Amino acid sequence: MNLPQDFTKRMQDLLGEEFETFIRSYDRESFGGLRANTLKIKYDDFTDRMPFTLTPVPWCKTGFYYEKDERPGKHVYHEMGLYYMQEPSAMSVAELADVKPGERVLDLCAAPGGKSTQLAAAMQGEGILVSNEIHPARCKILSQNIERMGIRNAVVTNETPQGLAVHFMNWFDCIVVDAPCSGEGMFRKDEEAVNQWSLENVAMCAERQDEILDEAVKMLASGGRIVYSTCTFAPAEDEACVHRFLERHPDFTVVKGNGYEGFAQGNPAWAEDDERVKDTHRLWPHKINGEGHFAALLVHKGEKIQENGAQAQVLGTKFATASAINSKNKSKKNAKVLDREQEQLYADFIKDALLEEPAGEKVLFGDALYLLPCEMNLKGLKVLRPGLHIGTFEKKRFEPSHSLALALKPKDVKRSHNLTTADDGPERYLRGESLVTDEGKGWTLVCVDGYSAGWGKVSNGMLKNHYPKGLRR
Repeated sequence: MNLPQDFTKRMQDLLGEEFETFIRSYDRESFGGLRANTLKIKYDDFTDRMPFTLTPVPWCKTGFYYEKDERPGKHVYHEMGLYYMQEPSAMSVAELADVKPGERVLDLCAAPGGKSTQLAAAMQGEGILVSNEIHPARCKILSQNIERMGIRNAVVTNETPQGLAVHFMNWFDCIVVDAPCSGEGMFRKDEEAVNQWSLENVAMCAERQDEILDEAVKMLASGGRIVYSTCTFAPAEDEACVHRFLERHPDFTVVKGNGYEGFAQGNPAWAEDDERVKDTHRLWPHKINGEGHFAALLVHKGEKIQENGAQAQVLGTKFATASAINSKNKSKKNAKVLDREQEQLYADFIKDALLEEPAGEKVLFGDALYLLPCEMNLKGLKVLRPGLHIGTFEKKRFEPSHSLALALKPKDVKRSHNLTTADDGPERYLRGESLVTDEGKGWTLVCVDGYSAGWGKVSNGMLKNHYPKGLRR
């Protein structure tokens, strides 16, 4: 590989005698990885059912390597969201975040969605995940991946960090900042990253990372944590960035968190001899089976918010409470409410197709119905997906969305039609073909091997295909 001369010289200076081993790693092929989506499939069922040769990723309990001659991205299970294709080193970031069900979590630089979907799986549908991406085209891809993985409790925003900070002051328990960087760790996988690299770009990225982290601090609740990560080797963007952050924010500390024996510790010599950066993590491609990565867990020293009934108190800190922010905006409407006819159409669909109504605040954006995972003030924000898209009101009818189908399980619906990968039924469904069925009339959840794939509508023994035309093969 033809690497930039300035990059090679700097890495030689940094690594010394280890440099030759490092540079030889570029002659190896990169590693393909995928991660089980435990929102849709249990871990044991996943390992039993997958038709691929899988080897566990040591630092991610749901992550696996697959063989190079296999193509899991083309399999129907991928379309159904049973797993997410993800570079193995990148899986370490959400593991370090260690989020729990019920927390408020922000993925600040989220596209294409690997870390958001991993965080959502850990949250198991409880709490609120805000997945943000500043670039509109990438934000659309993020939204599609949130949908494919069947995530109910996520709001997708297309905002600047500054724009979000105005709305979510001291609100999140955990914020993941997978910062835009010079991409040195991806050189083996991405030739474009090599072509775009320069020392000037490294300096520009470092300055931008400082700005992003400062905005993240504004949105963090007292006692909360920020996971900062990059896919670069540049100390200015890694250890030195953490050092600068700690100098600006002395009320934070670095915590080692969930590491792995193959990870290297941060180097204080690359951060003005700041010993605190030893507890950051470096993933070197010559030491692990993955690309280059850096991650740091930054924890605020203040008291955690303690819930007491409907009120929240912050003990001994200057931070405002999230509940106070919500109550202050309680009278503001996120969108128009359903009229009487729409309420009836939706109720008719629930009665016909589902065993119970999905939980959440119903809001209408245009003709599209969404369920917000909690009461939130979205006014003034650029929102691409305000929660789970339930469906759309057409002329005198309600049509359920593909998002809803992928968020459901057969146990949630009154009718399901199961296909099996042992024959060509799933491929026919993905092509948009109608299917013969003995299910009763009405909306029917089409499943493959017991897992949801989309909607069909049954009439006279035929299942009309409602798999989205834009996704058909």
